[in-house]
Amino acid sequence: MVNLKNKNVEISLHFLIWLVLFFLPAAFSVGSDADWKDLFRHFWLQLIFLAVVFYANYLYLVKYVYDDKKIWFFVANLTLILSLIFFKNQISEWLEPRRHNPGGRRPPTGLFYFIDTLIYMIPVAFSIAINAGKKIQKAEEMKIEADNIKLQSELQHLKYQLQPHFFFNSLNNIYSLIDFAPEKAKQSIHSLSKLMRHLLYKTDVEKINLSEEIEFLNKYIELMSLRLTDNTKVFINFPKAIPEMKIAPLLFISIVENAFKHGISATQHSDIHFKMEIADHEINFTASNSNFPKTDTDKSGSGIGVENLKKRLNLLYPEKHEFHSHLNNGMYIAEIKIITD
Repeated sequence: MVNLKNKNVEISLHFLIWLVLFFLPAAFSVGSDADWKDLFRHFWLQLIFLAVVFYANYLYLVKYVYDDKKIWFFVANLTLILSLIFFKNQISEWLEPRRHNPGGRRPPTGLFYFIDTLIYMIPVAFSIAINAGKKIQKAEEMKIEADNIKLQSELQHLKYQLQPHFFFNSLNNIYSLIDFAPEKAKQSIHSLSKLMRHLLYKTDVEKINLSEEIEFLNKYIELMSLRLTDNTKVFINFPKAIPEMKIAPLLFISIVENAFKHGISATQHSDIHFKMEIADHEINFTASNSNFPKTDTDKSGSGIGVENLKKRLNLLYPEKHEFHSHLNNGMYIAEIKIITD
């Protein structure tokens, strides 16, 4: 559809240019003694043959240049141009025969052919330049398309990488409940099935509603909270009124997972805070948690979540996002700012 539209624009542009070129001689001859026959012989006939040279090259002969058949291109153009010059002279002679002037001196015929050949080389040069420009534009479009395909493939890879990581962390959480809280383990499996349904049916799109993403986060936080003791407090501050905004799925889950992974201690008091603020087209999400770094022997999770998030943000929101993480008074704080379209 786009190609057809571009083709129609191109045809219309060519038609308009030639219409102007054919109209100008008539416009300039208004008020003079020139008649239509003179206009045709002196201007329009030349324009017709210039158009023939241009479109012969534009549509066909210029292919020889790109197929490395430059000699054939030169021979074909020279033959075409000389033939047209000959026919133009014959038609001009037929329209207005030259008077015999024995005493007068006429320029040599070769000079007329040389000058006309130079004139006919102009549309040849134009046809080459236009085709070269189209080839460059097509190459740029193909490069952009290839980059987009690469981008989509990389995003898809990151998404597929994230989902097993999420599933693995959730299973670890459920596994820890089986022995001492089997009922909570059952409830966790039920909650996990709802979350996996979201992963299967809601994330295979470019963007989802922000309200759906917040609902997913709430369900995940609820699932993770089932295993917590009274030593850990979770505070959630999400907006009650959520505007109609679209956002890429699964952008915040990694730092939420990270907060539960590194913010819980079996013996010490710990706090986990999640906060989201929305202003115009800007989303600010903050996760802060007590910092209990995992040891090298702790294999819960693969550690790819935050790195995955950074890559996805760079691909999805180039120059429209910020991600910061730091320690402050024993609290690990991760902040994401996203500017949506």
